[in-house]
Amino acid sequence: MKITLLVLALLALFVLSVVLWVRLAPSDPARWHVDPATAPDPATPNFARAERVVALPPHEVRARLDAIAAAEGATVLAEDASGVTYLARTRRMRYPDYVSIRLDDAGDGTTRLQAFSRSRFGRSDMGVNAARLNRWLGKLGA
Repeated sequence: MKITLLVLALLALFVLSVVLWVRLAPSDPARWHVDPATAPDPATPNFARAERVVALPPHEVRARLDAIAAAEGATVLAEDASGVTYLARTRRMRYPDYVSIRLDDAGDGTTRLQAFSRSRFGRSDMGVNAARLNRWLGKLGA
């Protein structure tokens, strides 16, 4: 009986450790800040891509994206002259996802936007990344 309780306690500790690691693991900007135009697809299907032209200049698109991301609790992980990568978290389990967005001036006050959202852990994201991109880009166009 004592051995069974010990095994259960160790198993619970292991599960708790894994959950904490997934939630608290550091995010390396050098690894996760990528150019959506050139980044290869991950080996697992837990990602989504989107592309569109927005009838606003790049600096306005960026300001709106920052506000949309912040409203959902996402933070800027890294940025450079051509784009930004946000650290977003899933709603229930708070798993980290990375949303890299490239903004290019398309002329006439428009911006070509390329987005790449992917999960760090797991094999399937159950559509979370595609839903996030659709939601963010939908709010951007509103």
